[in-house]
Amino acid sequence: MSGTRARMARGSGAPDLREPQVGEGLPRPNDDELVDFAEITEIELRILRRMKEYTLGDHGSVFHGTGVDFVGLRDWQAGDRMSSIDWPQSTLTNFTPMVVRDYEQPGTAPIVVVADQSPSTRCGAAGVPIAAGIARAMATIGLSAVYFQDMFGIITFDKGFASMAALRPRVGRGHVIHCLDAYQGRVSMEDVRAGHRLSTTIGGHLRRTTLLPVISDFLFEDASARIKELAELSSVHDVFLVMIDSAFAFELPDVSSGWINAFDIETGESRLMSRRELRALASRVRSWQDELEREAHQRDLDVLRIGVNEEQSLPALLEFVMVRRLRKA
Repeated sequence: MSGTRARMARGSGAPDLREPQVGEGLPRPNDDELVDFAEITEIELRILRRMKEYTLGDHGSVFHGTGVDFVGLRDWQAGDRMSSIDWPQSTLTNFTPMVVRDYEQPGTAPIVVVADQSPSTRCGAAGVPIAAGIARAMATIGLSAVYFQDMFGIITFDKGFASMAALRPRVGRGHVIHCLDAYQGRVSMEDVRAGHRLSTTIGGHLRRTTLLPVISDFLFEDASARIKELAELSSVHDVFLVMIDSAFAFELPDVSSGWINAFDIETGESRLMSRRELRALASRVRSWQDELEREAHQRDLDVLRIGVNEEQSLPALLEFVMVRRLRKA
């Protein structure tokens, strides 16, 4: 990576990409919901309307196998059906918590979203954080999995995959909402044991061939190396990138001061930058993401680039996921 890119990368001694948002009343982690129940319901209705176009008429079933397999017992979670509660087993715990029976339908590959949870994704512009786009993308992919009765899980990472946590794939709308709560920091998750490389870390956590969307703005220093490692996973898993176009967060109004003191929310470092550098931030972010998109294509990874505007991004993401899901069925 060139010196210029290293300076502009998030969390790499390059606070100039993130600081102008700090101090402008942008949301801090857990202050506001990234995606609320009303948005989840709207996304779900759009998925149902769109999926009817794919599933009406004569076509091969996307399901395989003859029934469901009993996986085990687990604690009750919000959204679980009453019929799934194991009442005899729940009496042993005095109904605190209630216990439900978990089943798995033999079918196509589960879906595990790898989502960027870095503190800098909570920055943005006009009260819209970058993480809101990531959360909506997760909801769209997760609720589409519910339609097909696919298992859905998440792996989160921060600071360029420095630390990772996960929720195992399960079936059901309740688990998708549980995953969204976990992404927003409301639910504890299990740590993912780190391997020598990113590909071995993620691959070691997955138990079977998986549809693996990676959602991030990829504004971290070693993004190129990380994309290379993700491409190694594509030999076993179906990996594709969902790149959040975060240039909007750097289209800032002109300031009267000739020099601006910038602060990096992840490293805690500060840097003095000129007004000219401030104006160039958005274009530098676009160039950075353009280059990473080209590199991903060269490594045979599909890339879907979307913004945080749900009216524009949701139909494009839904179309992409549905076509890919039916192609793999």
